[in-house]
Amino acid sequence: MPEKVFKRKVYERMLRWKEESDGRTALLIKGARRIGKSTIVEEFARREYASCIVIDFSIADTAVKELFSHISDLNYFFLGLQSLFNVSLHERKSVIVFDEVQLFPPARQAIKHLVKDRRYDYIETGSLLSIKKNVKGIVIPSEETRIAMYPLDYEEFLWAIDKTQTCELIKYSYQNFQTLGDAVNRDLMRNFRLYMLVGGMPQVVNAYLESNDFSTIDTVKRNILELYIDDFRKIDSTGRISRLFTSIPAELARNATRYQVGSVIENATAARISELLMDMSDSMTVNFAYHANDPSVGFSLHADHDYFKMFLADTGLFVTLAFMDRDYTENVIYRKLLSDKLSADLGYVYENAVAQMLKSAGNELFYYTFKEEIQKDEEETQTVRNYEIDFLLSRKDKICPIEVKSSGYNSHKSLDKFQEKFSARILNRYLLYTKDLRKDKDVFCLPAYMTGLL
Repeated sequence: MPEKVFKRKVYERMLRWKEESDGRTALLIKGARRIGKSTIVEEFARREYASCIVIDFSIADTAVKELFSHISDLNYFFLGLQSLFNVSLHERKSVIVFDEVQLFPPARQAIKHLVKDRRYDYIETGSLLSIKKNVKGIVIPSEETRIAMYPLDYEEFLWAIDKTQTCELIKYSYQNFQTLGDAVNRDLMRNFRLYMLVGGMPQVVNAYLESNDFSTIDTVKRNILELYIDDFRKIDSTGRISRLFTSIPAELARNATRYQVGSVIENATAARISELLMDMSDSMTVNFAYHANDPSVGFSLHADHDYFKMFLADTGLFVTLAFMDRDYTENVIYRKLLSDKLSADLGYVYENAVAQMLKSAGNELFYYTFKEEIQKDEEETQTVRNYEIDFLLSRKDKICPIEVKSSGYNSHKSLDKFQEKFSARILNRYLLYTKDLRKDKDVFCLPAYMTGLL
């Protein structure tokens, strides 16, 4: 059975590009492997144009590649393409897709000349990391509109499992701050926990719809993780990137204030392996949250790039990676999430899900930690209490601190202490947890599935 083509939000952005660009730029869809880039681009090309040619450079034969040596004669180039693919191209009504463009750099270099000609539209897909690693000796085209694509977000997941009305209910509740009731919230949290287990990789969602079997789903996720790990080994033969990647769940489980690079790679510091970390970021398989040393609107101006947390870009893959060295049946996260008994020590699963949803919604990730000294006894012995704001958002000219809880417990000490320090900078404070939405004084307590609406 062919895989289902899921409704994706990136489609609307592609439509805007087509209308606004009118052939003046090519479109580059960048993202991690297996997130559905090729599928949605082909769907777009076939639905929105009179005709299309899709060149998949992972399988393109020599005859196709040789045409790019004749790019100075575009009439010959286009005639050759139409002949090889047996497709007629129509001026301003056809599109040529360069799929997996990172595998053939001359095609990307040709974009400059093709766009200038303006006979047809051009769409490229590829992994940003691989694109960066394959640009030596070529001219990078400036005539590109670039769009980042991610795994299915929670709303897209609900569309995929035919729960569109659930999306509308969640939006209405959030926009009108209307309580849902405990019974409805429990049902919505079950859907959200399902999303955390399955994740947003189209191949995995398709496996869920076809099999409704978590063992089958887990196998598909393991295959994708192995693909990512193999890709990292090709980039870094020492295996350091793959170790950093596979250690993400363990590092989050430590509940430390940052990813301890030295605990994964002996004698390493973030500064010493900055190039490897940049490669991981460019792969878009992970999301970095950087420490904001001065939590104000310009987070990036005060971000400490040596002090960070790392999350998987897909929480479904995260759940599998956490127990990659064991059989699926030993994965306690599956059991506990399904039974709604996720313990506090597994709360980092929710944190990863929130990070994924915030990133998919277009936010960069920042967090903040601070300490408070407390005098406890007559001898004036001091103890230190640590506080952490899990995520910070910039809205208007203010900031919004976020605290994440993996249960219904609505204590928010970190938010309260943060308010004492930075009250003049704060627009809204948010507690993301598992219960119905409510307001505790000026703290908005929201169910975690509303994260993408913030």
